Amino acid sequence: MAVATEAAVPRTRETDPRSLRSGIGWGVFWVGLLALILGAAHNARPPGDLADRVKNPQAVPAMASPAFNYHWMARLEAGTWVAMAILVVACVVIWRRHPKHPILLMAIAAEGIVWLDPVMNWAPYAVYNPQLWHWPETWPLASLAPTVEPFIVVGYVTFYLGPYFPAIWILRRIQRSRPVTSFVWRHPLISLGLITYAVGFVFDAFLEIFCIRAGLYVYSQVVPFGSVFTGKPYQFPLLWESSLVTLVMIPAAVLLYRDDTGKTVAEKLTQRARLFPRRPAMGLFVVMFAVLNVAYLTYGLGFAIMRWSKVSTSLACPWPYPQEKVYDPQGFYAKAGQPGPYLPGNWDGWESLQSGRPHVATAPSGKCSPTSVPH
Repeated sequence: MAVATEAAVPRTRETDPRSLRSGIGWGVFWVGLLALILGAAHNARPPGDLADRVKNPQAVPAMASPAFNYHWMARLEAGTWVAMAILVVACVVIWRRHPKHPILLMAIAAEGIVWLDPVMNWAPYAVYNPQLWHWPETWPLASLAPTVEPFIVVGYVTFYLGPYFPAIWILRRIQRSRPVTSFVWRHPLISLGLITYAVGFVFDAFLEIFCIRAGLYVYSQVVPFGSVFTGKPYQFPLLWESSLVTLVMIPAAVLLYRDDTGKTVAEKLTQRARLFPRRPAMGLFVVMFAVLNVAYLTYGLGFAIMRWSKVSTSLACPWPYPQEKVYDPQGFYAKAGQPGPYLPGNWDGWESLQSGRPHVATAPSGKCSPTSVPH
């Protein structure tokens, strides 16, 4: 009788173990988020505050962006943070209504690969403007970036996950107008991948060309073939960057595709891998995060091969950020007549298939010399 009486006692929100665990989990989440914000605020380096490793001791006033002025950067930074704050609030609200939804887990995974950004800036010579708020250049991971590692890259989730939504909408529209024997029904993942490539290519091209013209960053060296505005401070490796970046967008989209069983590709992979069988959401996130990291590393490898083969010979002339030393790991800027001082970067050794920056004297004239480049 005692057992029956005990079992009959109704569970309340205060006594239900699942509710208690959920409350603890949310508490840990908010404490962790607050700690992350406070940590970023405490370690933030303001615009123009540069370490001696990067700072040009002969600094001159900052050069204006070719198309916009520096006020655009402040607005874009502020806009990114406002957008991310809105996105975090939206994700929290949606999570409470649809806990552990695959799209929300993918959003976290897409944001999580930001830890690799310094390496992915190193591979394609992506040099950010020192007028952006950034992490300390002396930090081991941040120091792998050519010059500074900015905070603005927190917008990764919208960049890599964004193309999925128009792509899946386009695929569903096409499927509704085609018979089930058509290619889009027989090979939906390939179809979604191709559509994501097209959407991602256009999305990346417009976004990056605008950001470069606004002065946020430059590609200091690009492969002449397949690039646009070559030799200008706003040159852009259109074919290479806008194609390779979809190597992350496509897996993100494909993993979220639901078949006729209602399960996503990511959920099926998680079941096959038998990761965290008692915590399926954790297993699902691990699969997503692992796949996106591998895809992002593949993107970086593509640019690293170009770097190792030294085919990125088109230079952004003149050097657009005189507050910083000229990032010249292979001596190309010196050969082109760009005055120093020069910055080899922290990965100018075996990582670049060389033994340090070559000893190259600054040419008296060249396409990047002050006498050759209009200001």
